[in-house]
Amino acid sequence: MQQKMTVKEICIGAAIAAIYAALTLLLAPISFGAGGAFQLRVSEALTLLPCLFPSAVPGLFVGCLLANFLAGAPIYDVIFGSLATLIAAVLTRKLRKNVWLAALMPVVWNVVIVGSMLSFVYQLPFFYAWLTVLPGEAAACFLLGIPLVKGLEKIRL
Repeated sequence: MQQKMTVKEICIGAAIAAIYAALTLLLAPISFGAGGAFQLRVSEALTLLPCLFPSAVPGLFVGCLLANFLAGAPIYDVIFGSLATLIAAVLTRKLRKNVWLAALMPVVWNVVIVGSMLSFVYQLPFFYAWLTVLPGEAAACFLLGIPLVKGLEKIRL
């Protein structure tokens, strides 16, 4: 049976949602890859936080949903991009004992779901659309996200 979230956990999830949305919107030109260009969502580094905080899972989903909606992304991106983040966050949480394997989850799910959605919405060649997501997602998760998690582990939150 699932335990109820404490006030502290709700606050952590809300803070993660706010930081995710703020970073995405602040860095919108690179977060959304205008004109089919490569995208780098720095906020995707936060997708590894489920390794440390269970409340990061709903926080990331809400943050992505808000960022996509407030940025005026196409409805398909609001829906499917947010679902990709939710699926990745749940799997990241399940694989939290191996941060390297956990970091693959946002990369794989965002490349497949967001890349496919971009191909559909913008009539981009399928694999090109995947390649607009892959390098930025991998950089955010492996170059930013893993050091973020390792650093937070050291300060024993």
